Amino acid sequence: MEFFTTPEARTMGLPFSVAVRVGDVLYLSGALGHLPGKMQLAPGGIEAETKQTMENIGATLRAHGLAFDDVFKCTVMLADMNEWAAFNRVYVSYFKPDRLPARSAFGASGLALNARVELECWAHVGKR
Repeated sequence: MEFFTTPEARTMGLPFSVAVRVGDVLYLSGALGHLPGKMQLAPGGIEAETKQTMENIGATLRAHGLAFDDVFKCTVMLADMNEWAAFNRVYVSYFKPDRLPARSAFGASGLALNARVELECWAHVGKR
């Protein structure tokens, strides 16, 4: 197993690894729509938070030589299930239509930073 963090995560005092690799799978911790290096959410509601969440996930994937094409499973947590459609409009724009990951979703009574969305992903690392 390999545990990964970033200087940004250390500076922010996050008490978890940003990602953990076990075999050929990279498990990404739940990502929020926080602005890089800050404990502040992207302003603008669910769509803005979702976009920033996806950008934060993309940065973690790129740091490991991966892309959204390598993601095969996601778990979505929404503060309000009524925002499901707005979340999906942004989410699907990051994936090819024929490469949508398997996905679970549920409503949450509270997320860190009072976020509207949290998203965790699993990605296939493959051979290097």
